[in-house]
Amino acid sequence: MLVFGRAYPKPAGPGVDVAAAYTPATGTWMLLSPLTGPRENAQGSYHALWTGKQMLVFGPFDFQAFDPAGNRWRRLAPPPRAVDGAGLVVWTGHEMIHWGGGCCGDAFSTGWAYRPLTNTWRKLPASPLAPSSTPNGVWTGRELVVVESGLSPEGAPYPAHFARAAAYDPKTNRWRRIAALPGHRVGERAFWDGREVLLVAVGTPQIGRPPSPARRFFAYSPRANRWRELAPLPSGRRLFASVWDGKRLLVWGGTTTATNTPQNPPTGAAYDPRTNRWSVLPRSSIHARLGPTAVWTGRSMIVWGGWTIGTRCFTDGAAFTPTAP
Repeated sequence: MLVFGRAYPKPAGPGVDVAAAYTPATGTWMLLSPLTGPRENAQGSYHALWTGKQMLVFGPFDFQAFDPAGNRWRRLAPPPRAVDGAGLVVWTGHEMIHWGGGCCGDAFSTGWAYRPLTNTWRKLPASPLAPSSTPNGVWTGRELVVVESGLSPEGAPYPAHFARAAAYDPKTNRWRRIAALPGHRVGERAFWDGREVLLVAVGTPQIGRPPSPARRFFAYSPRANRWRELAPLPSGRRLFASVWDGKRLLVWGGTTTATNTPQNPPTGAAYDPRTNRWSVLPRSSIHARLGPTAVWTGRSMIVWGGWTIGTRCFTDGAAFTPTAP
């Protein structure tokens, strides 16, 4: 598991660049070469993707790749425009695609694709979607499926001619409209189970109020172009960790309230699409927290980091290994 961080909260104050690798087989950490390059506006707002060979790190005015074999960072062709940690980023197997994003009342409807083989960017064609700073979506193996609420950053509905869901095919370089998620809902997390898009969703967002915990759960079939509602989460959650383990969706941590105080004990749940049922995971030994990172190793879910009210940050984690259903 590769972990990196960069934070320079004050122009003249102390900052941090750190990178480390955790090996599950030995239960040990190893420090890696720290991230290099420009530090201006570096507030940790980065995307990170694993390509199978290297980790791509995509942040404000900065784009780099880390090669674990050589323990080396290298600068890549800069993004066509400055980006932040918002927007949707996926790896297709050949390209990294970034769509949407924005901050502080801004929202974008543009997208770009980066190809490591040639170290080049290309602009995506215009989509039928409205601008969005917080789109949600997933790569299905053929298309990028994007879902959004249809509301502006101020909470006003966009004109009806904008699509609230669309799919992009890199082979044809075309977008197509797809069925919208029922209601003006916001996707919390999206996953691909091999047949359908699984989406944890919250209700209509309200300006000036914290988001409600996500409990409703939907599935989208690209073949039928139809959404269906699934069994809801055992308890509403937001800012949780989650992974798809190949058979089930694993969810852990977060909060069950609309405040930033974790009210949920260090527990989780697993969803099985074959039975449309949730089951409770064993209690974890680590503290409850918001926004932890989760990765799937091929055998276990590793949960690491996170924070809680009062800006306390965690540097511990735990691993959960599912048993065969």
